[in-house]
Amino acid sequence: MKQIEVQIMGQSYILASSTEGESLLRQAVAKVDTAMCQIRDAGKIKARDRIAVLAALNIAAQGLSSGASTSAESAALAPKANATIMPDYAQLMAKLDNALAGDGQLL
Repeated sequence: MKQIEVQIMGQSYILASSTEGESLLRQAVAKVDTAMCQIRDAGKIKARDRIAVLAALNIAAQGLSSGASTSAESAALAPKANATIMPDYAQLMAKLDNALAGDGQLL
């Protein structure tokens, strides 16, 4: 096992990786970084934890849909004003707001 340093949304992380799995891990990091930056750049969400949750949901949704892995499709999943990402997006955001509201650190 070796350690590699990666950047996600401008923040450094040290991750453990096998030599054989490093390339796949770096691809995953790039996908997460892209998804998080798209959400951040959309401008509606500022809190890192919310951005991370939405990016994870978007990536999971892509994995569950057939062949949705292009960057154009990834961009289509980034939250935008007046856009519905999935049928329960509004409910999901409300639940996320409620779950995170108590920490007092939302931006």
